Amino acid sequence: MKQLHIETYGCQMNVADSEVVAAILKKDGFEYTKNIDNADVILLNTCSIREHAENKIIQRLNELKKLRASKPQLLIGVIGCMAERLQERLFEKKDLVDIVAGPDSYRTLPQLIEKAQVERQAINAELSLTETYAEIYPYRYDDNGISAFVSIMRGCNNFCSYCIVPYTRGRERSRDSQSIVDEVKQLYADGYKEVTLLGQNVNSYKFENDGEMVSFPQLLEQVAIAVPQMRIRFTTSHPKDLSDDLLYVMAKYDNLAKWIHLPVQSGSSTVLQRMNRRYTREWYLDRVAAIRRILPEASITTDIMCGFSDETEAEQEETLSLMREVEYDAAFMFKYSEREGTVASKRMPDNVPDDVKVRRLNEIIAVQNELSRKKNAEDVGKTFEVLIDGVSKKDEGEWKGRSSQNKTVVFPAQNVKLGDFVKVKIVSSSSATLRGEVVEN
Repeated sequence: MKQLHIETYGCQMNVADSEVVAAILKKDGFEYTKNIDNADVILLNTCSIREHAENKIIQRLNELKKLRASKPQLLIGVIGCMAERLQERLFEKKDLVDIVAGPDSYRTLPQLIEKAQVERQAINAELSLTETYAEIYPYRYDDNGISAFVSIMRGCNNFCSYCIVPYTRGRERSRDSQSIVDEVKQLYADGYKEVTLLGQNVNSYKFENDGEMVSFPQLLEQVAIAVPQMRIRFTTSHPKDLSDDLLYVMAKYDNLAKWIHLPVQSGSSTVLQRMNRRYTREWYLDRVAAIRRILPEASITTDIMCGFSDETEAEQEETLSLMREVEYDAAFMFKYSEREGTVASKRMPDNVPDDVKVRRLNEIIAVQNELSRKKNAEDVGKTFEVLIDGVSKKDEGEWKGRSSQNKTVVFPAQNVKLGDFVKVKIVSSSSATLRGEVVEN
């Protein structure tokens, strides 16, 4: 059989997409191989969210030139967001790329591969208003058989001024709700214990089914009922669309993880306005208050960016003060990286010096480290249900897993195994990890 190797970069959506690609090409006669030296086709599934991500791909393509030199018939493709953003420009990198495919054109990969075998250049970067890959059951070639991703929608309609995603992934469209429930039920039948529902903004999910509109809270309830023994997560939530209805559904079902990732980006309403985030600091804090009221046991994580166009020291201080008020359990923290093609790149100067961005980012990291230590310390003495997903990296005599709150828990090996749900009492903590002991099997 023809051999396929995929390398995935970037977000969880890309992981899910790579599994769709593997399924499409498996049907076309490809066998997936982890050994890149055996591959007839290598696909890099790419991210464009920051310049660094794209530079990493170019570096990797240059590294693959050595493999191509020893294997002239090898085909190398760039798929995903970088393929959509750069398109034909990728072919300008001489002898690096044979295939370019955007996120909505994966069904045509067999034809693109066939064309590239003859012409060494094949491209399809057309965006779609309807493509969801709903009926394709992903080929999960590189997971642990415990946790899986299920894409429930594609694209984004928010057009934040700094973000390239609406231009690389197109407009929002939601999958048939029944196809989602069916996929999750199949995962349960296949032995999976946890699933994460994915979308650029899951709260925008809407699908008309038999004349009735299914919202995201309704979909989440359908999934929770369908697989009561599975733990269900979702990401990502846009603050402007986070409803009380969603929170009440999460509180109602024990198998819905008590964790919400709620990107804030900035604690300043003026910066949020420039970012076109369509909410204010006050709105965001109101949503946090609703989470604390309806789901008091939930953890809250976030994304934070510093150094956006015209950001002042006072606006930076607003971000730091919001972090302290919310008390995030964890955060992904970045300095602003201007992306070509966004509204910000066309209309807003990238005028915060890099050394200032670095200093502000370090301030944010320092505050979050302090908060993570505090929030984890509050968990000492509590007992959580933990799904075992691997062996501890530091000690092979210990298991590691995640709580419903999406926190990593490490504990001594007992009479338990990979994929088990176990009750663990927390005995100590750091800013990154909880340590515990099994109290009930």
